[in-house]
Amino acid sequence: MSLSVLSLFAGIGGLDLGLQRAGMRIAAQVERDPWCRTVLETHFPEADRHDDVRTTPTWWQSRPRPAIDVVAGGFPCQPFSTAGTHQGTRDQRWGWPWMADVLRLVRPRYVLVENVPALLADTDAFGTILADLAQLGFDAQWSLLSACSLGAPHTRQRLFLLAHPASLGRGPRWSARTQPTPMEPHRRRTPPRRTWATESRPRGVAYGVPAGMDRRQALGNAVLPQAGEHLAQLIHHHEHQQVSTA
Repeated sequence: MSLSVLSLFAGIGGLDLGLQRAGMRIAAQVERDPWCRTVLETHFPEADRHDDVRTTPTWWQSRPRPAIDVVAGGFPCQPFSTAGTHQGTRDQRWGWPWMADVLRLVRPRYVLVENVPALLADTDAFGTILADLAQLGFDAQWSLLSACSLGAPHTRQRLFLLAHPASLGRGPRWSARTQPTPMEPHRRRTPPRRTWATESRPRGVAYGVPAGMDRRQALGNAVLPQAGEHLAQLIHHHEHQQVSTA
């Protein structure tokens, strides 16, 4: 049985695509930007969708919902990014409290958080995340993954935190035998791989990005799918270990 995912701050679904590639089921997505939601609707037609993480608990309780195994999301990075305002938890875009509210309601088995490496340097913010997870009964581990280590033609680094119930003992091992899935070789003169392609291009969607949208901004904010796939493999490996030792 595949693990079900509730994706917060979903963007155009880069992280979701990776989780789905590894066999997880995207049950629901929350994304504020209407253009991004158009992309999500096109490529994840079976998922439920909502437009505001802050009101997700009310939306989630509005009707019967499936059990959620994984809550994943990358809250806004501007409060910590080197290109941002560096206001940290004082920034109105500090989105972890909204994500934590969802965790308290949904009670997943795993939590996957993505953000910029600079979040680690903000001891107030990162300490709050760890404290909230501990209060919810989670243990956590984290690591920096660079895009080039996953086969991408650039070095973009991202922080990934993976939390699991402390009652399960040792969590997923970053050094597990599962390895990142490499991207296809990058060739300058070759057209981009049409991962998000749709022949009918409904509602003006071309290559998964709505017409009129700043394509660079949409793709630049997206999580590399290979990162999501790798982390999902670590979770699957941990699930297998739990079954084997039960």
